[in-house]
Amino acid sequence: MALDQSFVGRSYPPTDPYEVGREKIREFAEAVGDANPAYTDPDAAKALGYPDVIAPPTFVFSITFRAAQQVVQDPQLGLDYSRVVHGDQKFAYRRPVRAGDRLTVTSTIEGIKSLAGNDILDVRGEVHDEAGEHVVTAWTKLVARAAEEA
Repeated sequence: MALDQSFVGRSYPPTDPYEVGREKIREFAEAVGDANPAYTDPDAAKALGYPDVIAPPTFVFSITFRAAQQVVQDPQLGLDYSRVVHGDQKFAYRRPVRAGDRLTVTSTIEGIKSLAGNDILDVRGEVHDEAGEHVVTAWTKLVARAAEEA
């Protein structure tokens, strides 16, 4: 059954703050194989003008995807998550994520469409720091595959 188009534009409450730690950034950079010293060495980050280490660009996905669970788990939306695959991801940064940031995410359903029996859900996550400054916008595309015919 197709997802309800009336959900387009629906926003969910901001998440509780997520505190970005140096160790989380280091672990993420290591996991993705990015040896940029700005991700692990505070002095290297400061030499680039940052107050502390910064996170690789895709680090914020772990925060925004967790926030998108509000959308995915909305029983009124009716998304069958067992059929979902990650379709696409993109980011638009105002500034890098930094160690010490306390970030909140507000998720909004930006689009719903059906294509060849698949439901395609576009979710926008607006990430703000503790001072309310916009840090990054993340867009996630989720595809709920059509049920297989018996």
